[in-house]
Amino acid sequence: MRFQTIMLAGLGALTLGACAKQQEVAYAPPPPPGAVPGSTAADRDGDGIIDGYYTADGIYHPNAPAYTPPPMPTRKGERG
Repeated sequence: MRFQTIMLAGLGALTLGACAKQQEVAYAPPPPPGAVPGSTAADRDGDGIIDGYYTADGIYHPNAPAYTPPPMPTRKGERG
């Protein structure tokens, strides 16, 4: 009789264990393009745009400045 009680309790626990919800695992988002893997983003001036990255050894690496087109030529001459 004890064996049946132990088997019934074990089977009940196994059945209820299969219905348990899976825990969601939070993953860190991938670094943006151009970032150094394993680094931490830095916003030094507080404007909400990432300015550079700190690597694991604590060194700050600034991002390359964004491309800005050259200024338009000045209006000089006969029709300017």
